[in-house]
Amino acid sequence: MRAILDVILLALQIYVWLLIAAAVLSWLIAFNVVNTRNQFVASVGEFLYRITEPALRPIRGLLPNLGGIDISPVILILIIFLIERVIVYYIYPNVL
Repeated sequence: MRAILDVILLALQIYVWLLIAAAVLSWLIAFNVVNTRNQFVASVGEFLYRITEPALRPIRGLLPNLGGIDISPVILILIIFLIERVIVYYIYPNVL
């Protein structure tokens, strides 16, 4: 059972890194540092969008309009950290 919890924790950590990569790529695209006409950039951007958007969309629906600032990745990362801490401190010690 601990192996399953370790896999879940690893998947959550990977998802946090994907959220960070999606946010950085969106900034790079917004400031015209990278060009979306490049096929590699477009495919990476599409992959990150498809991976992160299903989790970010409900959070964006709950947040008020803050202009051009999108804090939904930060909120999702905090939620993931909370889930990790609950697993590590409350679930993991009670599993044999």
